[in-house]
Amino acid sequence: MAKSFSNLKNKLSDESKARIQKHIENALQEMPLAELRQARMYTQQQIADALKIKQASVSKMEGQADMYISTMRKFIEAMGGELEIIAKFPEGSIKVERFENLDTW
Repeated sequence: MAKSFSNLKNKLSDESKARIQKHIENALQEMPLAELRQARMYTQQQIADALKIKQASVSKMEGQADMYISTMRKFIEAMGGELEIIAKFPEGSIKVERFENLDTW
Protein backbone atom coordinates (compact mmCIF):
# COMPACT_ATOMS: atom_id res chain seq x y z
CA MET A 1 0.00 0.00 0.00
CA ALA A 2 1.27 3.45 -0.90
CA LYS A 3 2.01 5.92 1.87
CA SER A 4 0.97 9.54 1.65
CA PHE A 5 3.68 12.15 1.40
CA SER A 6 2.11 14.07 4.30
CA ASN A 7 2.46 11.09 6.62
CA LEU A 8 6.07 10.54 5.64
CA LYS A 9 6.88 14.24 6.00
CA ASN A 10 5.30 14.40 9.46
CA LYS A 11 7.52 11.53 10.64
CA LEU A 12 10.74 13.40 9.80
CA SER A 13 12.83 14.80 12.62
CA ASP A 14 13.15 18.57 12.93
CA GLU A 15 16.80 18.17 11.96
CA SER A 16 15.86 16.36 8.74
CA LYS A 17 13.19 18.95 7.91
CA ALA A 18 15.74 21.76 8.37
CA ARG A 19 18.29 19.95 6.18
CA ILE A 20 15.69 19.45 3.44
CA GLN A 21 14.61 23.10 3.63
CA LYS A 22 18.24 24.23 3.29
CA HIS A 23 18.66 21.97 0.25
CA ILE A 24 15.53 23.49 -1.33
CA GLU A 25 16.78 27.03 -0.68
CA ASN A 26 20.17 26.23 -2.21
CA ALA A 27 18.55 24.67 -5.27
CA LEU A 28 16.40 27.76 -5.78
CA GLN A 29 19.47 30.02 -5.75
CA GLU A 30 20.93 28.31 -8.83
CA MET A 31 18.76 27.06 -11.64
CA PRO A 32 18.78 26.95 -15.42
CA LEU A 33 16.67 29.52 -17.27
CA ALA A 34 14.00 26.97 -18.26
CA GLU A 35 13.60 25.80 -14.65
CA LEU A 36 13.46 29.40 -13.45
CA ARG A 37 10.69 30.12 -15.96
CA GLN A 38 8.77 27.04 -14.83
CA ALA A 39 9.26 27.86 -11.15
CA ARG A 40 7.83 31.33 -11.84
CA MET A 41 4.90 29.56 -13.59
CA TYR A 42 5.41 31.06 -17.03
CA THR A 43 5.06 29.18 -20.30
CA GLN A 44 7.46 29.60 -23.18
CA GLN A 45 4.58 31.14 -25.12
CA GLN A 46 3.99 33.78 -22.42
CA ILE A 47 7.66 34.76 -22.52
CA ALA A 48 7.58 34.79 -26.33
CA ASP A 49 4.54 37.07 -26.31
CA ALA A 50 6.21 39.47 -23.86
CA LEU A 51 9.39 39.57 -25.95
CA LYS A 52 7.46 39.69 -29.26
CA ILE A 53 9.28 36.62 -30.58
CA LYS A 54 8.27 33.06 -31.49
CA GLN A 55 7.94 30.32 -28.87
CA ALA A 56 10.63 28.32 -30.68
CA SER A 57 13.05 31.21 -30.11
CA VAL A 58 12.37 31.05 -26.36
CA SER A 59 13.09 27.32 -26.43
CA LYS A 60 16.35 27.98 -28.25
CA MET A 61 17.34 30.74 -25.79
CA GLU A 62 16.78 28.41 -22.84
CA GLY A 63 19.14 25.87 -24.37
CA GLN A 64 21.94 28.32 -25.12
CA ALA A 65 25.13 28.09 -23.11
CA ASP A 66 25.98 31.71 -23.91
CA MET A 67 23.82 34.78 -24.59
CA TYR A 68 24.05 38.54 -24.63
CA ILE A 69 23.45 40.30 -21.33
CA SER A 70 20.74 42.40 -22.99
CA THR A 71 18.92 39.23 -24.07
CA MET A 72 19.16 37.73 -20.61
CA ARG A 73 17.92 41.01 -19.09
CA LYS A 74 14.86 41.06 -21.37
CA PHE A 75 14.09 37.42 -20.58
CA ILE A 76 14.27 38.05 -16.82
CA GLU A 77 12.21 41.27 -17.11
CA ALA A 78 9.54 39.35 -19.05
CA MET A 79 9.07 37.30 -15.85
CA GLY A 80 8.85 40.43 -13.71
CA GLY A 81 12.43 40.27 -12.47
CA GLU A 82 15.55 42.39 -12.66
CA LEU A 83 18.97 41.13 -13.71
CA GLU A 84 21.97 41.98 -11.54
CA ILE A 85 25.56 41.07 -12.31
CA ILE A 86 27.65 40.25 -9.23
CA ALA A 87 31.44 39.79 -9.36
CA LYS A 88 32.67 37.54 -6.54
CA PHE A 89 36.22 37.84 -5.23
CA PRO A 90 37.91 36.23 -2.22
CA GLU A 91 37.61 39.51 -0.32
CA GLY A 92 33.94 40.10 -1.20
CA SER A 93 31.29 40.60 -3.86
CA ILE A 94 30.67 43.67 -5.98
CA LYS A 95 27.58 44.51 -8.02
CA VAL A 96 28.66 45.41 -11.56
CA GLU A 97 26.66 48.35 -12.85
CA ARG A 98 26.19 50.14 -16.16
CA PHE A 99 25.83 47.04 -18.32
CA GLU A 100 22.93 48.77 -20.05
CA ASN A 101 25.51 51.07 -21.71
CA LEU A 102 27.64 48.15 -22.86
CA ASP A 103 24.78 46.51 -24.77
CA THR A 104 25.08 49.02 -27.60
CA TRP A 105 28.73 48.31 -28.41
